[in-house]
Amino acid sequence: MNHITKLLGTAALALTTTTAFAADPDLLVFDWSGYEEEGFFIKYAEKHGSGPTYAFFGEEEEAFQKLRSGFKADVAHPCSQSVDKWFQAGLLEPWDISKIPSYDTLADLYKTDPTFVRDGEVYFIPADLGMTGIAYLSEDVPAEDVASLQVFLDPKYAGRTSLPDNVDDAYALAYLATGTPDWTKATEEDFKKASDWLRKAHANARAYWADGAELAQLMATGEVQIAWSWNETPVQMVGDDYKVGFQREAAEGSSSWFCGYVNLKDGPGSEDKAHDFIESFLSQETADYIVNEWGYGHSNTAAMGTFGEDTLTEVGLNDISAPQLAQLPMDNALREAMIKDFERIKAGF
Repeated sequence: MNHITKLLGTAALALTTTTAFAADPDLLVFDWSGYEEEGFFIKYAEKHGSGPTYAFFGEEEEAFQKLRSGFKADVAHPCSQSVDKWFQAGLLEPWDISKIPSYDTLADLYKTDPTFVRDGEVYFIPADLGMTGIAYLSEDVPAEDVASLQVFLDPKYAGRTSLPDNVDDAYALAYLATGTPDWTKATEEDFKKASDWLRKAHANARAYWADGAELAQLMATGEVQIAWSWNETPVQMVGDDYKVGFQREAAEGSSSWFCGYVNLKDGPGSEDKAHDFIESFLSQETADYIVNEWGYGHSNTAAMGTFGEDTLTEVGLNDISAPQLAQLPMDNALREAMIKDFERIKAGF
């Protein structure tokens, strides 16, 4: 079974059930669809005989609202921008780093950021990272057409573009396209310009994609020719012999992001197994899997040092000579405004 088929099957299952892939009943991981693949918990399964049980969310605000309404899990997988909001809502408790030896392999910046580490307590452990750029059908779209992010407004591609159903990635695109490559310094005027641009891009879009499987299906059929995409989709589609390019060096730039795991307060399962899961995710085995099969990076800096430049370039993790908007934690009030405006934009307002 190829990656596209596997991912489409996973997406379909996630739509029909809240909790899927039941395995170890002592650990429930609330995660993005796709992370239940065995390559993400090799060491955990070796120790406990199976992987965790998984429940899925499609977007972080959805996950937040579900947790706020009483849904219980042990571990969840938000990205960096959500951590402060989840902490302020009282959803998190600290990790016991003494039970996660591989935490030492993380870069110092992850260990000192006050959004993740408060009063010496670690609330967020970065795990995976990736890039968002322009994925395009290279047999249908000339390379010069994706030399600028303004391609998402080009009437030539009306009804043939796709945007992520993800507020952070959508606004990363809009901020870059309107000349703001660092959203931690964005002003109210910058935010308004980004929202206005995104409204124009919305008018050109065929669909919003929720995960890599959905986008792969849209592109595999030719329904969508150009998308603002995580590097997962072009890497896996190229592996399945589709002609898909990935442009990270548009004139205005591209974006980078990182996500990780949080320890949910009052989780119903085993705290020891939750820590075993994180230690397993931070292993060399998981790094090998996530880079080679998904095209994402890994927070274990020692493990990432084992990959050559050719491999990193092939999956879109190499250094580039263009602006790069890092999806770092931002002012909560601004992000809440983004969430509100994004819902209006998707509804056509």
